Formats: sequence, C-alpha cells, structure tokens
Amino acid sequence: MPPESGTPSAPDVEAVAEQVFVALADPSRRNILAALAAGGPATATDLANRLPITRQAIAKHLTLLSEAGLVTAEHGERRRVRYRLQSAPMQVAQQFLAALARDWDTNLDALRNHLDG
Repeated sequence: MPPESGTPSAPDVEAVAEQVFVALADPSRRNILAALAAGGPATATDLANRLPITRQAIAKHLTLLSEAGLVTAEHGERRRVRYRLQSAPMQVAQQFLAALARDWDTNLDALRNHLDG
C-alpha cells in the first residue's frame, strides 16, 4: 500500500530522521535552532550578533540545517536572506523514535513474559 500523499515512506522516514540527528549532533546547530525558535526568522548576521559563533560558521551551519530541511531561506530586500524554522523534519524524526520505542517495548515485554513464564 503506497504512503499517503505528503507522508514519507519507511526508507524516506529513516533518511529524514538521520539527517535531523546529524544536524542536531552539533551544539552550535542546536544553538542556532534555539535562537530561531526564540526570536523568529533571522539572517546569519542577526544570529552572529546573538551567538558566540562567527557569521561564516553560522552560514556553514545554516547550509547543513537547510539540507536537513530544518530551516528554509527566505530572500528579502537588499539581498538579505532570513532563515525560518521548519518543523516537519523534526516531526518525522519524532515519529521514527516513537516507532523505535514501540519496537523496543514489544521486544522487552516479550522477554519479560518469557522470563516470568
């Protein structure tokens, strides 16, 4: 049965989740996401003014965050690019973790029943 429109298939879910986990592995990228969550859309320069990271480093991190789908670039006036959070990839990663937890729970319950039996 094909997935619903807009719902990633199982291999796609795993690929999206992997990109999210790689992006979240770096504390600087987590700080950038937290700054965008707290302050709304911002340019790399705005973020550099708020965080102890150079503008160039922020730009590199924003590229990876964009590739993971966690932020999108919005082109504005005077060639300024503002970055906005996107929650969809994070939701896919949460669903992946929830499914993994269910699998573990099922296996652990089966083991507990076996040991108790």
